Amino acid sequence: MKTFADRVIDFNKKLEFHGKLPKGISIMNPFMENKQILSVSSSFYKKFYNDHQTRHLILGINPGRFGAGLTGVPFTDPKRLISECHIPYTGKETHEPSSVFVYEMINAFGGPEKFYEQFYIHSVCPLGFTATNDLGKEVNYNYYDSKELTAAVYDLIVDNIHKQIALGIETDICFCFGTGKNEKFLREINTQHQFFKKIIALEHPRFIMQYKAKTKQFYIDKYLAAFSQINS
Repeated sequence: MKTFADRVIDFNKKLEFHGKLPKGISIMNPFMENKQILSVSSSFYKKFYNDHQTRHLILGINPGRFGAGLTGVPFTDPKRLISECHIPYTGKETHEPSSVFVYEMINAFGGPEKFYEQFYIHSVCPLGFTATNDLGKEVNYNYYDSKELTAAVYDLIVDNIHKQIALGIETDICFCFGTGKNEKFLREINTQHQFFKKIIALEHPRFIMQYKAKTKQFYIDKYLAAFSQINS
């Protein structure tokens, strides 16, 4: 019988998009663009998910260039992969603020082993996007940043959530990173498809690090209080 890790790795190997994107938007599939990423992420999942336990799902937005775009693990940049998860990584050791917050929260929870045996983090949209800004620089682009992109990847998103649940996810509560557009969209499709009985939205780690860094501990405590509801 396949473990939770085996199922996640299989999902990552088969992840692809065949639709048509709006002009100026490029898709980012780290598992196809860099062979090391599948190996690195597989090491992560084998370390923390090599069992038959069910878990609660946390959904972010979509992969970013400097976190999951380089490691294949949501909200885990190369620096945190090495320092917090103790998994070897060769390549550019990038720093992603969201990952910094998430691992401070995870350590407050009790550490990666304790956290990941109860929770599994992924994204509403499993693939990331980039666009070129007015200065000619490539930047992250979110699935909800244009109606055209949202429409183009809608079926991918619905299929993604079905497949995430099939990995071994409890459907009583789903946690959402993002209290703005990500929460709004997730609640809308949940109403239509009835994926989860309840959605608990939390401020996105990037928002916290960018705008609320001085009160970071407040948000760590808020996260921990929300996650404690799965045992109540």
